[in-house]
Amino acid sequence: MAEQAQENTSLSTAVADVASGVVLALEGEHGSYALSELLVHDEAVALAVIRVLGADVLAPYAGGGANSGASAGGRAGGAASVAGGGADERLVRAALAAYPPGADASEVSVWTYGGLAEAARAYLPGGSDGWPGLPDGGSRWLAEAPWPKLAHRASQLAALSLPGLAPALTAGLAARTEDLARGFVRAVRRRDWLQSAGVGRWLAGLPGVPDTLGLDAGMVYVRRMSGGDPRVALHTAAARRFHGRGPR
Repeated sequence: MAEQAQENTSLSTAVADVASGVVLALEGEHGSYALSELLVHDEAVALAVIRVLGADVLAPYAGGGANSGASAGGRAGGAASVAGGGADERLVRAALAAYPPGADASEVSVWTYGGLAEAARAYLPGGSDGWPGLPDGGSRWLAEAPWPKLAHRASQLAALSLPGLAPALTAGLAARTEDLARGFVRAVRRRDWLQSAGVGRWLAGLPGVPDTLGLDAGMVYVRRMSGGDPRVALHTAAARRFHGRGPR
């Protein structure tokens, strides 16, 4: 039990460290970004971190965004120049091989696996070949889930809101912007800062968000109240970087 608790602590710490590094890159506070330089030396933990954060580990590779003149599509680089190259590609391939969704995997696991593979294909320099095919994560919930469940699921998949990554998912959520807005308010009232930030990140890139929601001020509040949670900071930094919404 003690050994398992130590492993969980190590993973949580490593996830927080990598998320913080991604935030610095998205906010332009690193001259270059290399995922391989952020990860711990224990490869088993490193691969688990990649699977936990999913496509967000490659967010600094995504080009364009509200604060950049680079073209969309990712090849031109993001908020910071990218330096990981082949090392990052090797690690992402290894993570996908180590943690494929099993036959009984949750829809979230399938979606995040596909999102990581698609991000690698779209964003890594020269990395368009040989990636796993995208599994079907199921999409009925986009139309059928009650709004609290929809907001919860959207927050779990917030990394897939990166530019051009999951157009079908984005379109499905765009059709339920009002429900997501209700979910954002509910999460803030419940002081669930990670869910608030994830839902807010989606809303930042969707049309039809009511001005009365106060999304920008809400995202500032969520980041401040989270007590420096690196994953909350990652969501708010991505909302600002790619959609010009939230904390400056």
